[in-house]
Amino acid sequence: MMHLNLNGEASRGLQILCLGSHSDDIEIGCGGTILRLAEQYPNCVLHWVVFSADGVRIAEAKRAASLFVGPASLVGPSVKAFPDGFMPVVSGEVKAFFEELKQTVTPDVIFTHNRKDAHQDHRLIAELTWNTFRDHLILEYEIPKYDGDMGRPNFFMPLDAPMYERKVDHLFAAFESQRAKPWFDRETFLGLMRIRGMEANSASGYAEAFYARKLVLGSIA
Repeated sequence: MMHLNLNGEASRGLQILCLGSHSDDIEIGCGGTILRLAEQYPNCVLHWVVFSADGVRIAEAKRAASLFVGPASLVGPSVKAFPDGFMPVVSGEVKAFFEELKQTVTPDVIFTHNRKDAHQDHRLIAELTWNTFRDHLILEYEIPKYDGDMGRPNFFMPLDAPMYERKVDHLFAAFESQRAKPWFDRETFLGLMRIRGMEANSASGYAEAFYARKLVLGSIA
């Protein structure tokens, strides 16, 4: 199995763009991977964008980003107020924001939603990510939900024992407003990572998984 090493330009460090429709999407979808990258590349810069949040969810988004990024550099989070559940209705405005975004960041890797996600907001953000960033490494994360839209991802990030536990701890520490919801469940989050860890033959037994729809292999030393 080949392992991918991510290296940004030495002068600016690894640039990571994290996109989430709602306050907890990034953290649920790729929180463990962010923890690992921030530890592995301490000079990395994470650009964090949440497209729909209001009220207490704004504060939760900001707290979560701080928890997950840790000592690495954080740009944002930029928290927008596009209507939850109705983003396709204002797709032109969301697209305009993407056009502004690409003028401010040149990411080495982008984390975004899966294009086949059952949630309409998630699908729009995924589509606009590919439409806007056409020459980048884009990894689509997965979010467990009632709709049962889990698929067969092809890109895995093994997580050590402290990291997958810390991911779930951070989720419950940051998103107090979600704790009473039946889907916001510790065993669900750990269970999905356990299944992906089995598929990835992770030493710890846990991993996060992504859809890497296009990868371009450069020179091999």
